[in-house]
Amino acid sequence: MSLELQVMAELKEAMKAKDDAALRGLRAIKAEIIKAKTEPGAGGEITAEGELKLLQKIVKQRRDSLEIFTQQNRADLATKEAEEIAIIEKFLPKQFTEAELKEALAPIIAQVGATTMADLGKVMGVASKQLAGKADGKAISAAVKELLSSL
Repeated sequence: MSLELQVMAELKEAMKAKDDAALRGLRAIKAEIIKAKTEPGAGGEITAEGELKLLQKIVKQRRDSLEIFTQQNRADLATKEAEEIAIIEKFLPKQFTEAELKEALAPIIAQVGATTMADLGKVMGVASKQLAGKADGKAISAAVKELLSSL
């Protein structure tokens, strides 16, 4: 089942249940899907990879907002963002823990032949493609830096 169909089905359920948090999160996904489908060159379709990137983008935006609202002591807005993140993450694959991420990065570092921090870009290029959807870019970067500094 495509992401759009899943979202529409859950949206109907959220409406019936009058679940405000779910409605906000699902409507955000639906809006991004519609926007992506109408972009020039999209042809009215989104690939599974495109759906994954779209979801990651939405979650990243919400996390950034959550961080800002928390810093500004806006608990009311921070709570809304956290609720939406939880709804949107249901559609993403399970994210790696820090230990799983380091375990997955070790062979990539060996494959690329990275030995110093100067090789960060090489590792990030390969790791970002291989771990797409399974880990956030910030988390991958932090783990790569930590692993390269310990070599």
